[in-house]
Amino acid sequence: MTNTARRPTPADPMPDVTRPSDIPSETVRNLPPELGPDAVGVLERRTFMFSDAAGDVPPGSIGGLVHDDTRFLNRWQLTICGSPLLVLRSGTVEDYSAAFFLANPELPGLHANAIGVRRQRFIGDGMHERIELQSYAEKAVSIQVRLAVGTDFADLFEIKETVRDRSHQITRAHATDGSRLDFTYRNHTFEARTEVLADPPASETAGDEMVWDLHLAPNQEWRCDLRVPLDYGETETAPTNRGFGEAFDVEHDDPLARWQNAKPILHTDSAVLSAMYHKSTVDLTALRNEIRLKDEPVVLLSAGLPWFLTVFGRDMLITAYQTMGGGPDLAQGALLALALYQATEFDDFTDQEPGKILHEYRSGELTRLGLKPHNPYYGSADATQLWLILLSEYWRWTGDDQFVRDLRDNAYAALGWVEEHGDRNNDGYVEYATRSPQGLGNQCWRDSWDGVLFSTGAMPFLPIATCEIQGYTYDAKLRFAEFADGPLADAPLATRLRAEAADLRDRFNRDFWIDDRGGYYALGLDGDNRQIDVMTSNMGHLLWSGIVPTERAAIIAGHLMSEHLFSGWGVRTTSTADRAYNPIGYHRGTVWPHDNSIIAHGLARYGFRQEANRIIMAMLDAAEFSEHRLPEAFSGYDRSFGRAPVPYPTACNPQAWASAAPILFMRTMLGLEPRDGQLTLDPEIPPEIGRIQFSNVSAFGKRWEVEATRTQSGVRLAP
Repeated sequence: MTNTARRPTPADPMPDVTRPSDIPSETVRNLPPELGPDAVGVLERRTFMFSDAAGDVPPGSIGGLVHDDTRFLNRWQLTICGSPLLVLRSGTVEDYSAAFFLANPELPGLHANAIGVRRQRFIGDGMHERIELQSYAEKAVSIQVRLAVGTDFADLFEIKETVRDRSHQITRAHATDGSRLDFTYRNHTFEARTEVLADPPASETAGDEMVWDLHLAPNQEWRCDLRVPLDYGETETAPTNRGFGEAFDVEHDDPLARWQNAKPILHTDSAVLSAMYHKSTVDLTALRNEIRLKDEPVVLLSAGLPWFLTVFGRDMLITAYQTMGGGPDLAQGALLALALYQATEFDDFTDQEPGKILHEYRSGELTRLGLKPHNPYYGSADATQLWLILLSEYWRWTGDDQFVRDLRDNAYAALGWVEEHGDRNNDGYVEYATRSPQGLGNQCWRDSWDGVLFSTGAMPFLPIATCEIQGYTYDAKLRFAEFADGPLADAPLATRLRAEAADLRDRFNRDFWIDDRGGYYALGLDGDNRQIDVMTSNMGHLLWSGIVPTERAAIIAGHLMSEHLFSGWGVRTTSTADRAYNPIGYHRGTVWPHDNSIIAHGLARYGFRQEANRIIMAMLDAAEFSEHRLPEAFSGYDRSFGRAPVPYPTACNPQAWASAAPILFMRTMLGLEPRDGQLTLDPEIPPEIGRIQFSNVSAFGKRWEVEATRTQSGVRLAP
């Protein structure tokens, strides 16, 4: 008989399991089309609000106020005499604040542009908005200002798909004096509340709308302050309580501003590099969370706006590595927090296995009620190795032996997962295949359902061992051997790990190498041990890990800089020569800044400094078209296709590891490395950059200044 049973693939990882129809699938990254291309988002920590260019959130859109994975506002619309306002100009002021300059349309008895309107909005200890009106009419006018408010308390996973109707579970307790709208929702153990506080109070409330009846003389002004308070968990430090003057004052002082000011200071001849570095530090500050672990403040970074304002293991670890040249605090926070949630048991629903580092943590209703596996979810086959790599990097930059010893048990548990549970079919490679009916099909960094394909576009079978995961494993074992010889005082383990790493390197270069096209590495091996023969940017990660033999490095560098992979703006995720290529496919041909920062660093490791600089300069050129902010990804169209890089339509913006890429770019150009308690430089500065001076760099418990030009360099302790 013929076996007709379906086999698991990344697109259908559990073919014999039917997903409940009322539970959303894994997040698909979409920007709200209803809000238009000029949508404005403000964020701080785990709170964001998306609106259209007028500052409005229409019902049925995927905009609104989201905090801690729950939407607290799904409608927020301001009208004058029942009509929406005209947009003159709008946009963000800082990542946490925005301003909207508006005017009235043509109305019965009122000419267009007779009423000037300014809305100011910021996220702090809640969402704050100030509405200011001024009449420029020639005579007194009577107008009605109306704010329509709504909430659906949707879980973040629902917002982009189908939101369950909770209307019968939402109760209202609006104040009769017009000062407050009050919505409460309860479902079993989950509770949420939205309050809208108004000063001055509305003239009346009509359903869920606040209405102000105004009579304005010529040049008369009117102002109303609105506030939506939010609750923060016991371990999370609440954001600064700002007022409107402080929120829109460039010279404000608060813990976030002080944290940003403590970062290294850049002086350079390149205005573009300077602007990009400044934008990166601002964005990383906005994505920063401060929590308390064992009564100590720890800094963590969320992955990105809008849908990933939470902890992602892989993203946080790579971001912390990228920013090590800017200080060790992010790495310390990532290591401690992820160690706290390191898996200790087996659980199919969450893909949990002892020693494994988490993939994603969520706290919305579906997760809290056990309908989604994200409390936390462990569907990542590389985060555990990246945790070990970051622990090593932290130790190399700080020399903190005691920190490594304090995490000894976590390090051994992580190594145990790699050696015992990561190799699912006992072939000597770490691979992935979910055991959860709601698990991810792909559990590498290319984690979209079609992120891993054959060159023809065909889907591979699970389990899959991707190439870069083997590189991370190789690097993790060698790094573990270093601190096994050092602070862990386990010389026999160090000897064993070095031997295992050498064996892995030999086997990998035999099993993953493809002789076609001049020779290159397969993206992975599938469940039938077939080479997944698509050519990808993941080869650059292999250079970063050091698993590539010297004699093959030039071949890989040539592929990465070829017209098939290098778009002119950066290295594409997939070669244009493969049928799997799609310039606007999430992992199928787009250009990712974080990916390129790792590739450039890997190229420099093997001595390909000019190639690394070519990538870096392309990224600087691209950033000039997006206000010096590198997005999560942009489309893979060739540079000759247009004068500017084509945006990827659903990119997170800002996104942590994209924002961190410029810091790793500078480290790569400087050749900045810690060695024997000192910082060393081996610079290769492009002529367009000229000079890089990086001061207030933290390493080995000291502050350093580093400076390099094309002909001179130096390192000194900061005065």
